[in-house]
Amino acid sequence: MRYFTPGPVHHRLGLVCLGVGMQYGPLPTVGPRVLDHHVAVVISGGRGWCVYPDDPEGRRYEVVAPALLWITPGVPHHFGADPDEGWDESFVDFTGSAVTAYTELGCIEPGRALVPLTDAGPARAAIARITRAARPGNPLLEVEAAAAVHELLVALRRARADTTADGAPVLEALARDAFLPLSVAEHAARHGMTAAELRTAVRRSAGCSPKDYVLGIRLGHAKELLAATDLPVSTVARRVGYDDPAYFSRLFTRRVGTPPIHFRAQQSRTVPGGYTPHIPDPNNPPMLT
Repeated sequence: MRYFTPGPVHHRLGLVCLGVGMQYGPLPTVGPRVLDHHVAVVISGGRGWCVYPDDPEGRRYEVVAPALLWITPGVPHHFGADPDEGWDESFVDFTGSAVTAYTELGCIEPGRALVPLTDAGPARAAIARITRAARPGNPLLEVEAAAAVHELLVALRRARADTTADGAPVLEALARDAFLPLSVAEHAARHGMTAAELRTAVRRSAGCSPKDYVLGIRLGHAKELLAATDLPVSTVARRVGYDDPAYFSRLFTRRVGTPPIHFRAQQSRTVPGGYTPHIPDPNNPPMLT
């Protein structure tokens, strides 16, 4: 176990790591206690239990790996490994202003103390990077640890067992249909869902509304077309689902911070061979000869 005291400059990174640990076996119980910061406890093997004294029903939860225990500020908690089997535990203590945004995006769930995971491997790998950064004399300790906390939150969000199966197909379908002139209700109907059900599924899977999810895809593609082709702005607008070029320009300017024509002037480049909608394989990028 290692504990850190990041300075004021490090806190401006948005997230800072306060401590990290990796241990296994029939470990001593923790708590009851209350902390003033967040802790992600990743259980990658074994089993145990957790209790939250403020729970009005007084429930005792069984923890079976792979699983995540969220410890949130001000919430009493008490947990431990099975005294016979034990468990394999990795944890990271963290805090920072970015916690609010990660919570709004669904990466941190204060209301869910126990979260089943599909795979603890990526999260454990992120935690291992923090432990390696904690080598004596590392001048970049706090920066490397902060970067790994961001990575950890993304890995935990991706590994959450309850949304992987049903959330991904909905997002894939929205991405596929993003350039069609469909309302949220029409998107929902294509999946046999109500608009409210679609909003809940997308919010839980992507941390935003269906409208914002589709808008992000549309504007991303519009930027690609503006930067890599000579298509008129009106054509770009139609390609990404907007029949009114003026509305598209206003929307683009509001979200991107610069009009489409200015974005093109800043980013435009000649692409030998022309624009392609296909995403290249990072391990085998295209080569120009």
